[in-house]
Amino acid sequence: MIEWRKSSRSNASGNECVEVAALPDGYGLRDSKAPETGHLTLTTEDFAQLLTHIRQGEPNP
Repeated sequence: MIEWRKSSRSNASGNECVEVAALPDGYGLRDSKAPETGHLTLTTEDFAQLLTHIRQGEPNP
């Protein structure tokens, strides 16, 4: 079973939430307001690169 976790950076009101889950082939990202719409799958390397860009405040890669 996939365990989705809400981002610690999500809006405190709960209206702007991103969830992440470890998957067998990488990581999944989804909108917690609409989980039934599916998720984006990233490789471990791509997920690490995304986190690096976010932490450094860089624009979208």
